[in-house]
Amino acid sequence: MPLDYCHPTAPHKKLRLPEWYVSSLMMDRALDAVVRRARKLDRAHDIPYLAGYSKDGKTIYIDRHMPRSFRYRGREIDTDRFLILHEEVEKTLIDRLDLHYLHAHQIATRAEQAAVRAAGVTWRDYDRFMQKYVKRMGDERLTRVPADLDTKPYRDEHDDDLLKRMMQAVEKGKVPRGIGTERVRDAAAHLKAHVKDHASKSLP
Repeated sequence: MPLDYCHPTAPHKKLRLPEWYVSSLMMDRALDAVVRRARKLDRAHDIPYLAGYSKDGKTIYIDRHMPRSFRYRGREIDTDRFLILHEEVEKTLIDRLDLHYLHAHQIATRAEQAAVRAAGVTWRDYDRFMQKYVKRMGDERLTRVPADLDTKPYRDEHDDDLLKRMMQAVEKGKVPRGIGTERVRDAAAHLKAHVKDHASKSLP
């Protein structure tokens, strides 16, 4: 049934509203529904890459230094709801569908992007604001990390990032002295096979 009707079960009268407005309205309602279902939100810790979740999925973590909102074209935009959406979608895809983190992360990012745009905010401006508060793995500001934080996403992300950096080094001919390009290439191939194997196991 089309979503631009005023009644969810009996489409007796079509709304006189532009389709983009109805789509944004439905996305906003869907976002609110996801946020309401989040069991517990914790903002008292340091979290790599702004947000994460506990191993059991019952707690969504948002970095304690991340502002709850930002000013955009005269409006106050709540950022927590977008982060919660991303983490809930990602964790659900990993736990329920057994997807690899990198696949689940891509889908969750697309959902986050759609929600941000539905709120009338450009992804570029939103992402630029968020990047100011990102703490990467190894950041000295990560002093208060929750004991039950699920670290698997960070391990998978590290594997992918390491693979990219290794291949870039090979392509540019910048490898450590005494090791040689072939050894780095072989190591990169081994890591690539490892990442691909884990990813394939997550697919139906």
